[in-house]
Amino acid sequence: MKAPGPLELPREADDGKADERSTGGTRVEPGHPLYPLFALIALTGIVFGPTGRQVVDDMPERDTHSYFPDHFWPYPILAMGALVTLGLLALIGQPVLQTTQSADPRTAEIPHPDWYFLFLFQLLKLGPQVITAIVIPTAAVLGLLAWPIIDSQLGPRLARRLGWRSWPVPGRNVITGTLWLAGLGAVGLLTLWALLGPGACIPWFYNGSVCAG
Repeated sequence: MKAPGPLELPREADDGKADERSTGGTRVEPGHPLYPLFALIALTGIVFGPTGRQVVDDMPERDTHSYFPDHFWPYPILAMGALVTLGLLALIGQPVLQTTQSADPRTAEIPHPDWYFLFLFQLLKLGPQVITAIVIPTAAVLGLLAWPIIDSQLGPRLARRLGWRSWPVPGRNVITGTLWLAGLGAVGLLTLWALLGPGACIPWFYNGSVCAG
């Protein structure tokens, strides 16, 4: 007499329906519209998971900064500062943003750039055009691109020369913060000067009196 074998359950058709019933939903496969979103979430978890922690562990302690508060608190302040600045520029610069008359070849009009280029328009009046139109803008763009390298390479050397124990983190660095505020302040002052109109003239050592507008 043959011994009874294990109880066999009826097999489901191999069409993925059993998996759907076991998981309670539809499988997200490469052809599914939500597949890229889930793949991106998975990759984000990989970056900030054990792999990301190993990268940080391999770095020297003096080159690492905690996310809170070193990298957390400056960004809300910078965002609010940018919003307040844009709001003030929009409020003060309403005459510039108003629709003007249609072009008339019989009248002489001084062309003006858009509001975000007004500071460059005013900068051209302050010195030789080779310096104000080519040297300064090019140096500013290259400086912004190379700023991480400058901060990581030149910063520690400057700290040793000043007798500091280490180069301060970005949120607590007086030198870099002063440079950034000075640059943004210069852009803001030149923009506001342009909005004051042709009557706003200042004495200048290079070419005498310089007027806005």
